Amino acid sequence: MQDDYKAAIQLVSQWIADYQDTVESYPVLSQVKPGKVLSQLPLQPHRTSESFEKIFTDFKSIIVPGITHWQHPQFFGYFPANSSPPSVLAEMLIASMGVQGMSWATSPAATELEIRVMEWLRDLFDIPSQFTGVIQDSASSSTTIAMIVAREKITDFYINENGYMNHQLVAYCSEEAHSSVEKAAKIIGLGRKNLRKVPVNEQQEMDVSILDQFIQEDIQSGKKPFFITGVFGTTSSTAVDPLKGISVLAKKYQLWFHVDAAYAGAALMLPEMRVLADGINEADSIVINPHKWLFTTFDCSTFFIRDKEALVRTFSLLPEYLKTPEGDSVTNFRDWGLGLGRRFRSLKLWFVIRWYGIDGLQKKLRTHIEMSQKLESWIHEHPHFEVAAQRHFNLVCFRLKASDAINMQLMQTLNESGHLFLTHTKLNGKVVLRMVVGQTDVQERHIEDAWLRIGKIGEILIQNIG
Repeated sequence: MQDDYKAAIQLVSQWIADYQDTVESYPVLSQVKPGKVLSQLPLQPHRTSESFEKIFTDFKSIIVPGITHWQHPQFFGYFPANSSPPSVLAEMLIASMGVQGMSWATSPAATELEIRVMEWLRDLFDIPSQFTGVIQDSASSSTTIAMIVAREKITDFYINENGYMNHQLVAYCSEEAHSSVEKAAKIIGLGRKNLRKVPVNEQQEMDVSILDQFIQEDIQSGKKPFFITGVFGTTSSTAVDPLKGISVLAKKYQLWFHVDAAYAGAALMLPEMRVLADGINEADSIVINPHKWLFTTFDCSTFFIRDKEALVRTFSLLPEYLKTPEGDSVTNFRDWGLGLGRRFRSLKLWFVIRWYGIDGLQKKLRTHIEMSQKLESWIHEHPHFEVAAQRHFNLVCFRLKASDAINMQLMQTLNESGHLFLTHTKLNGKVVLRMVVGQTDVQERHIEDAWLRIGKIGEILIQNIG
């Protein structure tokens, strides 16, 4: 059996290496129809064991055709969920060791590596040393955690002990904030109606004057404002909220200030980009996802918090079966988030940072931004297309100068071709196509090919209108 396992490892390792070399040969968007994969799976599992060769054959024939290839260099949709060779290697080791890093005692290296790697990232992002970092699974969890800690601080930890007792809490975010903020409000018992969404300007930035107005109205009506989310790089267009202005109001009204920098926060590694984040260091908590634009496989969300003691007090529980001789002399990350169990995520970051080095990571980020600038210039020069939002980073929002329906048809035709993949949003009431130049191995030839295809189909659609 051990020999079979070793042979299987070699087979899988070779497939992984080949996949990274040949991923461009796959259609970016899976071409299967709904139910196709399901129809090939038996209703009941086999009672006897099957050979790995048979399992792996089915993987290649059934599963792979049903995969949308996020690591394809012409995957331009959503935000990337990047991988990279060092991250894949780390994941193989993580899976092999099966570490459950809930406490220092369960694997000291997992805890202490996380402490150091988070210090590295804090410094690379130019976040003040007053912040402490911990790895969560996603920005959704990080934002929920921030909102819970803020809730407990404003109520002097009353709700953790007694539950909600008509506290009339209210939180704020912009209309362009990620849906995870609204989900957090639902999860923690705040309620969607007590999350006030502040209008944005034409650049999709939160209107701070209206935020101030909302806060004053809520105070006058007997409510208790306690939490504001500012966004550094919105999901639709990577707009940047006026973080400095938000921080002033947060201090004025003594509110928790959380910054969602899940995607664009990686750009803080570039000194020239930090001017866009003026005010971020006044936050109480910040989330940045290396599994988006720092070439680390999902899941890996880095969460930085100013008041570590409040975080631990909010989530700490110590039943007898979790007590260890080290006591409070060590860090136990089980008390720093929602879950007890924890994956060894820091190993991925350690591998990635060391493999590329600071210079290599910065070069990749700058290259992505430069390629997006070129794409933007091509769009400006085309008579039938227009740029639809201010570009700050490596996301270009554009549209065909036609109806929303035609733009959706353009996107659908491109995606169904299998050559590239785009997603859309709505900005200022119009359908807009989003093209994110951020996949780990994307090159300028991929951008040129995509733009030629976009332009060609766009021309056909415009001619058909005429």
